[in-house]
Formats: sequence, structure tokens, C-alpha cells
Amino acid sequence: MHMSDALLSPSVAFAMCAASGAAIAWSVAKIKKEELSEKKLPIMAVAGAFVFAAQMINFTIPATGSSGHIGGGILLAALLGGAPALLSISAVLVIQCLFFADGGLLALGSNIFNMGVIPCLFVYPLLFKPLMKRGVSSGRLTLASVASVVVALQLGAFAVVLETLTSGITALPFSSFVLLMQPIHLAIGLVEGLVTGAVLSFVWKMRPEILESAESGADIPAGVSMKKVLAALAALTLVTGAVLSGFASSYPDGLEWSVMGVTGSDELEASGPAFESAAGIQEKTAFMPDYDYAAPSETAPISGTAAAGIIGSLMTFAAAALIGTAISKSKKHKDAAAKA
Repeated sequence: MHMSDALLSPSVAFAMCAASGAAIAWSVAKIKKEELSEKKLPIMAVAGAFVFAAQMINFTIPATGSSGHIGGGILLAALLGGAPALLSISAVLVIQCLFFADGGLLALGSNIFNMGVIPCLFVYPLLFKPLMKRGVSSGRLTLASVASVVVALQLGAFAVVLETLTSGITALPFSSFVLLMQPIHLAIGLVEGLVTGAVLSFVWKMRPEILESAESGADIPAGVSMKKVLAALAALTLVTGAVLSGFASSYPDGLEWSVMGVTGSDELEASGPAFESAAGIQEKTAFMPDYDYAAPSETAPISGTAAAGIIGSLMTFAAAALIGTAISKSKKHKDAAAKA
């Protein structure tokens, strides 16, 4: 559900950047106040890398000619807590935008809000956590995951419609656009919810302390080893990015499919200084546009998709790790200064 720049007016795009920026700043402040324990830092990095890789796999929605991919917001929130999850998914979306030209640069604020702020800061605390209050089990994790992902995607899809409406995109009339966006993202949400529930159940069976820590905000106990679950998630990330991504559906995703259903084309055109500047920046930074080599070659050691999956996952791992480490160190320095 990555929006392109043409779906937004510059004023709405900047307003959404401000809204997402405020949410990120609030999340950083919250993490500094509660402190991100060192045991959560590798989870933040590996889980972010996994979401990057998993987003490359578009799965076909039968009988529609459309496809979908996981958003990952609820998955990250269940593993990390809402605030760290927003930072992790934001790292994923920034890397996708700048280095793989997935989603518009002007639309980055909207994409972070729709795919990050809504699931991590609203749906996770208001729906997922209450559903888990009576105890954790595989069945309850699946139920909470499906319900939360469906609601998050419905809200995110409706936010896209409202953002295009507010932008004055007359090619996408509200009633026609919303009647396509909501049902297709309901189907996508059901699939993503089941995938999310399966991954969370796997982690819970290996290390229930991870989900308990995210839900309570408490640190993971010092004596709990994370090595096995981190190794398993890292292996799953590598397989997903390097192998499974090559089997992604070629059908347009839910947003592109909805735009095509209304306009007859999966892309809209936009002109103006803001759009041209944003496109120019992406052309310079995106070294693997559309998750492929900029200059495809038959002599490449691995396919462009596999290379993009590996490189993007490593970049997300590094970015999430650096963000978490910087916040954690800042908190420690602040506490040390306060005690001095």
C-alpha cells in the first residue's frame, strides 16, 4: 500500500510528513523515558529486516487480479511494543523509498502514517493488547493478529482515500475509490493476519518473554538467551529475501489495483516543481529501483530481486540497530548526567 507522489498534493504530503514526524518524535521521547533495553535492540534490528524482506513477497488474491503484501506494523508492535515498532517500520519505509524507489518521496509521510502510526500507535494498544489480556496461546495470538491487522489495513486504506480526496485528486472519486480499496484490503488483511499470527506463535513458543516484554513494557530478564530466536528470525529473513521474494505475484497490489479499477491505469501522472524535485532525488538515491539492478546483466551472480532482498534487509538491520542504540545511549547519558 505504498502511495506514489501523484496521489497527493504537495500541501497534504507536507502535512502528513509533519504528522508522521511528530509521531516519531513522540515515540523517541517515550522510548527514552521507558528505556529500550539492550536485549530488545537485536530484536528490533532482526524484526525490521524480516519485515523488509517479507514486504517483497506479493501474494495473489484469488479471483481478483490483485495481490498484497504484509505491512508488518502489528507484527513489529507485538515483538517490540508500539513506539519501537514505529521506528523500525519507519526505517523500512525510508530505505524502500530512497534506495529502491518503492513509494514516493513526497508520499513518505503518508506511507509512514498509514502503515506505521496507525497499526503501531493506535491499533496495537487499543485492540491487540486488550485481546491478549486473558493470556497468551497460539489461538489467541492468531485471533488478535487477524483482528488487529484487518482493522489496521482498513483504517490505512481509508486514510489513503481521505488523503487523495483532501488532495483534490479528481481522477479518484471518493465513492468509487473507497468501494474498491476497502474490500481488497480486507482480503489482504486476512492473509497478513494469519502470517502475523504464525510468526508470533513461533516466537512465543521459543521465547514467550519477548511478547510479554512488549506487552508490559518491562525488560526481558537478564538470564534469558535470545540467540536461538534471533538466529531463527535471521535465517527466515535470508530465505524470504533471497529465495521466496523471487516467487512474488506479478499482479498489481491492492492500491494499484484500486487505482486501475477507477482510472484504467495503475499509475497517475503529476507535474510541478515539488514532484520533479522529489523524483530527481529518488533517481539519484535509488540504486536498485523496483528491487532490481539499475542495469540488469545476464552475468550477475544472483537475480536482482534476491540481491535487493539481501541488501535491503541488511540495510534495514543496520538502520534499526543504529537507531535503537543511539536512543539507548542517549538515555544512559541523560541518566548519568542527572545523577552527577
